[in-house]
Amino acid sequence: MPAIVLATLNARFAHASMGLRCLRANLAELRDDSVIREFVIGQKTEEIVEKLLADAPRVLGLGVYIWNVEETTRVVAQLRVVAPELLIVLGGPEVSHEVDQQRICALADYVITGWGDVSFTELARALLAGERPPARVIPGTQPPLTELAMPYAEYSEDDLQRRHVYVEASRGCPFKCEFCLSALDKTAWPFPLPAFLQALDDLYARGARQFKFVDRTFNLKVDTSLAILGFFLDKLTAAPDDPVFVHFELIPDHLPERLKEVIAQFPPGSLQFEIGIQSFNPEVQARVSRRQNDAAAEANLRWLRAHSRAHLHVDLIAGLPGEDMTSFAAGFDRLVALAPHEVQFGILKRLRGAPIARHTMEFGLRFNPDPPYNILATNAVDFATLQRLSRFSRYWDIVANSGRHPRGLALLLGSSPFAHFLDFSDWLYARIGQTHAIAHERLVLLMREHLHALGDKPSEQIDRALVEDYRAAGGRSRFDFEPADSAAPLPRSRGGQSAGATPKRQARHLQAGATGS
Repeated sequence: MPAIVLATLNARFAHASMGLRCLRANLAELRDDSVIREFVIGQKTEEIVEKLLADAPRVLGLGVYIWNVEETTRVVAQLRVVAPELLIVLGGPEVSHEVDQQRICALADYVITGWGDVSFTELARALLAGERPPARVIPGTQPPLTELAMPYAEYSEDDLQRRHVYVEASRGCPFKCEFCLSALDKTAWPFPLPAFLQALDDLYARGARQFKFVDRTFNLKVDTSLAILGFFLDKLTAAPDDPVFVHFELIPDHLPERLKEVIAQFPPGSLQFEIGIQSFNPEVQARVSRRQNDAAAEANLRWLRAHSRAHLHVDLIAGLPGEDMTSFAAGFDRLVALAPHEVQFGILKRLRGAPIARHTMEFGLRFNPDPPYNILATNAVDFATLQRLSRFSRYWDIVANSGRHPRGLALLLGSSPFAHFLDFSDWLYARIGQTHAIAHERLVLLMREHLHALGDKPSEQIDRALVEDYRAAGGRSRFDFEPADSAAPLPRSRGGQSAGATPKRQARHLQAGATGS
């Protein structure tokens, strides 16, 4: 039986915890006496506890995050009842700040704040030797990255085939955006590039084809960015029939020509950029310490859309201090006009430790006291309006970001995307009273009902667009409003998987672009 169990509750099965793998890779002589156990939020607490205790560990390390803290608290509480002798150590961003205010921290034996790669090993070594360090809260040691073992050998063959492979070329962030915990970092620290590229090559040789970089600022150091992009471009060139899919997070206003030249060489379906705009309002940007050249960011987004085949996933945040609906709507319309494939419309959250809390009094920020700590009201946007925006965000994800409704979405948005989609969102919620579990066929019928009720477009145009979208997304039902002589649905492709390593959602956007919709 292992002496150490490293565990967490992931948001989905596909999300393999990189944090646990970093811990295990750096356990030194204790590594072989440890195992990783991963669960998914929503699993029964008793079931998780039973599986953890089946390993009979002496030390349990738990990764705690905003998405799992409530359920992990219940796990720890049950473990305290049925296995009081078990030594429980917590780590992760959710317990790295405001430790004294959290029930889960009071229940645990130890809490490591910040980096845990080295500190967890030191603590586990002491605990297994029978020592009990007196300090319950241990600030994590931040060693030079050259001293850390990389975690990639900890991904199993099953992980590589069925789950996201997370990698990091650097840690930290030099920027100070106050809504982000990375604002607390002093800078960004790179891993040694030759060793990192070798690790990528080892993953590729083992069969990994989807790589998600967690770096906050991938394009900060252009020479490093070029080396990594070149690595993947070489793989694509050598094996075009066995492509990779790579996800990076980009700084929007920093895209030198050298980077553009390489980005333009990537084929469709191989590259995704997550790009944080967050707000186009200069006063709001300055208020939350976000330095951004909006003109450069806008020009770079236009260039990426026109001259690259990268999938663009661009973020906006609603509820920032001092930003009202008029300002947010203008920013949303400005971003939609740049035609990114996805607009990730997020609601501001008060992450524990993030500096955004300093604006609470001045701007009337009222946050949910429970996870995910979302903003409920500000002095510029009241509670009812933020509820509307939250529903807008969810409906936008299933209509626009899903890639299933490009023709229907164009009819919905017209010349005023924010106003028109907000009208649709309000109507849809009033009509069905739910934001989840909406079947594809039902959503098509609801979009049709709303578009027909507007009365500003020919019925035939609406029906044709919705059916074409539905068929392109793989829908096989025949609607009552379809002409009797319309073509029969095509047989469903076996397996339902997108080609190569391209994820399904990105593949749908790629298909929509290829058909000009």
